[in-house]
Amino acid sequence: MPAFETLLSPVILFFILGALAAAARSDLSVPEPLAKSLSLYLMAAIGLKGGIQVAQAGFSPQLVQVSAVGIALSFGLPLIAFALLRALAGLDRLNAGAVAAHYGSVSIVTFVTTADALTRVGIAPAGYMVAVMALMETPAIVTGLLLARGSGMVAPGQRGKLVREVFLNGSVVLLLGAFAIGLVLGPDRYKPIAPVFTTGFTGLLCLFLLDMGLVAMRRLRESRALNWRMAALGIALPLINGTIGLTLAMLLGLDAGTGAALAMLAASASYIAVPAAVRLAMPDADPGIYLSMSLAVSFPFNILVGIPLVTQLAPLVLG
Repeated sequence: MPAFETLLSPVILFFILGALAAAARSDLSVPEPLAKSLSLYLMAAIGLKGGIQVAQAGFSPQLVQVSAVGIALSFGLPLIAFALLRALAGLDRLNAGAVAAHYGSVSIVTFVTTADALTRVGIAPAGYMVAVMALMETPAIVTGLLLARGSGMVAPGQRGKLVREVFLNGSVVLLLGAFAIGLVLGPDRYKPIAPVFTTGFTGLLCLFLLDMGLVAMRRLRESRALNWRMAALGIALPLINGTIGLTLAMLLGLDAGTGAALAMLAASASYIAVPAAVRLAMPDADPGIYLSMSLAVSFPFNILVGIPLVTQLAPLVLG
């Protein structure tokens, strides 16, 4: 399927609609309670479906291998981001560490949109990628904190709160919990709730992406801390990290859909879990930098360019 056909999927078109509305300064908005409800729904749905797919296929050595690679990526990718942010963007150690943590952790919405796009072209990723995604969310936070700690500016007395924020983060708990429920239910007992979590999934994802388009464009329009070097790295880092992910997928012998999902997990940048942890541990880090780069630059780039690109490349590279 050509890249432009993926770009014209309803999910991505709703994101573009939101971005254009915000750029035109429309008063279009998605109420905050609805946006939070949609987020909870999407995480529960993707977790459930992943657990059910694993229940059908069973656990495999490949699941363990890909999980280990995902964790290694989450620990390691912030090192690349940190070095580039220090050398090319001139960021101080604290802010470079804060931003770097975002570029090893993952964007759940990017993953969900990727899985939807891959499913539409007949190369759906393996169900266990939901578990890999959840495992990749927190290691990058640890690396980012260690990188920033050299500045001596990590807030003291926040250790207990930080541990809770990292390991009991709501998105991680819901994803892994729904995944476990899917494993227990299996396909037969899932059928009664399938109309809610399967049939309505794409429509609700469209509404969520509409809201994300509005938020991303408004953040980009209002940001004062973002300069062109940071914006350029917000595009370069997904390309670098995605290439690393796709290369590792090839070495692991993954199928096209699963490899594409791993590549996009590596390419994505967190804008929910990591900002919450950074606020606790590094309150002096500038959210105008780390939120603008991850949400206003990398997220739209991945949705509009990264997903269509990897959807086209993965079958060629991975066969």
